[in-house]
Amino acid sequence: MTDALAVESRGLTKRFGRQVAVDAVDLAVPRGAVYGFLGPNGSGKTTTIRMLLGLVRPTAGEHGLLGQPMPRAAGAVLPKVGTLVEGPAFHPYLSGRDNLRRLDAADRTVDASTSSARIAAAFERVGLSAAAGKRYRAYSLGMRQRLALAATLLTPRELLILDEPTNGLDPQGTREVRSLITAIAAEGATVLLSTHLLAEVEQICTHVGVLHRGKLVAQAPLAELRAAAAPRARVDTDRPEDAARVLRAHGVEDVVVEAGAATGRPGTAVAPEKLVEALVHDGVPVRGFAISAPGLEDLFVSLTGEGFDVSG
Repeated sequence: MTDALAVESRGLTKRFGRQVAVDAVDLAVPRGAVYGFLGPNGSGKTTTIRMLLGLVRPTAGEHGLLGQPMPRAAGAVLPKVGTLVEGPAFHPYLSGRDNLRRLDAADRTVDASTSSARIAAAFERVGLSAAAGKRYRAYSLGMRQRLALAATLLTPRELLILDEPTNGLDPQGTREVRSLITAIAAEGATVLLSTHLLAEVEQICTHVGVLHRGKLVAQAPLAELRAAAAPRARVDTDRPEDAARVLRAHGVEDVVVEAGAATGRPGTAVAPEKLVEALVHDGVPVRGFAISAPGLEDLFVSLTGEGFDVSG
């Protein structure tokens, strides 16, 4: 395993009978990164995370966390890892504070004398101090999600693995959790964030991996992935068919005719000003012309062929 990577896998595979849920995934999550693990629902993200944590045995392949092989080094590694997988699970008749006390008491790596202070700090960090004494069964879905995040923050972690951490949160709570993740990463921790919300990726992630039908179809720094996306030209005109003809004649590819516009990929060899000149010379009335890079939704749809929830 490579010490420079917080999460690493080679050929990680999981089959359930004849169904291949995760297919030879090679993850590479650099230390200090906020890694957005993206994919449509059912793409295999949660199964991959469960294998990384030793909750599910892989069918094939190997993996490691924090430079150590798993599951062989689980005893030494997992106390350094905070996790939120498939939603929180707590005792319904205990208060939020008592639930965290039970979790903390089960951790033999921590100092019991500092438990109360650490629990109070965790509640404050997730904005749940006022509800610490309330029974868990009375918590809303968003409050339960916050409590689960508080549980991951009882001790300093080198790695956080979070599966849909903003699930059930209102817009304000979602923003607070994103800010919290950013702050944790700024302190030196690595965060692997499984999500299908592109807004989370755009705002906080430094690296991205895209899973589709169990296969890792893309993995790169977010800036690199954006830079590799082909820009598109758009001509606004009342003669889109004629505009499309001119665009094709000047090397523009993947030309699409829309209502009141024609679009296409001009490539690096086609100068935008030459396209405008050609359109005007050919008598095509140009109301507007723009070159724009595709957004994240366009990128991921092109990789997976499926849409993403871009709310949040």
